[in-house]
Amino acid sequence: MPTVTLTFSQPINTSAGIGDMCYYTPTVASGGFSTAAQSALVFIGTILTINRSTNIITADSLLTDADLTSVGSVFIFFMKDNEANLSSMAGYYSKMKFVNNSTRYAELFSVGVDTFVSSK
Repeated sequence: MPTVTLTFSQPINTSAGIGDMCYYTPTVASGGFSTAAQSALVFIGTILTINRSTNIITADSLLTDADLTSVGSVFIFFMKDNEANLSSMAGYYSKMKFVNNSTRYAELFSVGVDTFVSSK
């Protein structure tokens, strides 16, 4: 399959990994912000290589480098494969203690935790 090369002027996000799916969407300047329509998402391909020292990603794609440069201003992002990344935290133990050292009234609004039985 053909490949496409994506070169970034900023460091590549540390969460990006080989095998992630890469997308882009054209952006439009709107009131000081860049916005994009969800319906305009375009699948680039699956990430094959990441060179963090040169900020270059290579992805397998049916698109060409020319296809991407002709679009104009775009937002490029990646998505993990949800078949391999559906699990929650496993094998960890946590103990928490909440202390209020203030002499003034304080109220704890909410505490949330993701728990499940990992073994029986």
